[in-house]
This record gives sequence, C-alpha cells and structure tokens, in this order.
Amino acid sequence: MQRTPSLLVTIALSLVLLVPVAWLLVERWPSSVPESSLAAAPQGGDFTLNAAGGPLSLTQLRGKVVLIYFGYTWCPDICPTNLAIIAHALGKLTPEVRERVQVLFISVDPERDDPERLRQYTAYFHPGIIGLTGTPEQLAEVAARYGAAYRRVEQPDSALGYLIDHSASTALVDPEGRLVGLLAHATPAEQIVARIRGLLGLAPADSAPSHPEASS
Repeated sequence: MQRTPSLLVTIALSLVLLVPVAWLLVERWPSSVPESSLAAAPQGGDFTLNAAGGPLSLTQLRGKVVLIYFGYTWCPDICPTNLAIIAHALGKLTPEVRERVQVLFISVDPERDDPERLRQYTAYFHPGIIGLTGTPEQLAEVAARYGAAYRRVEQPDSALGYLIDHSASTALVDPEGRLVGLLAHATPAEQIVARIRGLLGLAPADSAPSHPEASS
C-alpha cells in the first residue's frame, strides 16, 4: 500500500520524459519507416556512386553546396514532391550561385533504377540534378552515414511488385564536404535558398544587391 503512490509517480515522470523523445522521432522520420532502421547521428563523409556519365565522388564537388536526397524513381508521391520543391529552389538562384550548388538524387532501388533511368527521371525536375546508384551494399552504407532509412515492402497484388518505404529528409553538405544538417520533408523553397546562400557566405536574397556575386 505504501509503494503504490511512488510507483504511480515514477510512471508519470517516465511518460513526461518519453513524450518529447517520441515526438522528435515522429517529426524526423515518416511513420512507415520502422524505428529499427534508425541509426546513430549521421556523420556524412565521402562516397563514390554511379551516374549516367560515369562514377561520381563527393570530393569532386568540393567548393559547392551539395543537397543529397535518397529516394527512387517509382516513388508515388514523396520523392516527386521533394524534388519539385528543390527544383523550384534552384530556379530562384542566380546563374552564378546555381553554379556553386549541386543536387544529388541517390536511388535506394538499384534493382530498377539504373543510371540512365535516373538521368531521365531527374531531368524531368531539373537538368542540373544528378541521379546516382550503386550496389545494395554501397547504398546502405552511404544512406546510413547520411541519416537515411529505407526498407523494401513487397506488394504481390501490385503491378510494381514492391515499394520502398524511405525517410524523406534532404542532407545538406557544405563546400568543404561536411554534413551540416538535414532539411525536413517539403521544406519550402525559400528556406532552402536561404540555407544555400548562408553556406556560400552570401547575403539573404531579399537584402542582397542587384548582382552580389559579381564582385566575388
């Protein structure tokens, strides 16, 4: 009898502490991705994967802000939404700034997404987006280092055969090749532009002079 109030207090305090943690997990990952797929804080780092034009490594993009999105071309909604917003953000950049930015779309469906299919798919959104793929082992290793989680879900009654449940954040890499953050799903284009300009050391677009890059 004397222990019951203490037990109730302990349970109540535990719930108070767990709710914020659970909220953060839900906000960061789509509900379709199991918690067992989550790893430690992403560390980033160099990688080499295959594009339509041949192998491409992150080190080749030094000096540019790199946005990395993991998805697949058969994705019904999340990938098209994010890529359309990212393409819209690229369209808001001046040509000079655009040259200092690279977007990578890394497929987590190597069985169906070869480099040529990825080239055609990314070109639909923006000609400057590069599609990349690799072996299942390569993709799993790179995805883990960049905070992406995914899993194959069989769909025996569907013509597609299977879908890929995947997280929907975009990794943001600075000109020195360091992972500096993750952009949430459907981050507005204006916020993406602001992050890009900030990493390039440029003034916000709404306060910049007419041709701020001309003097750089």
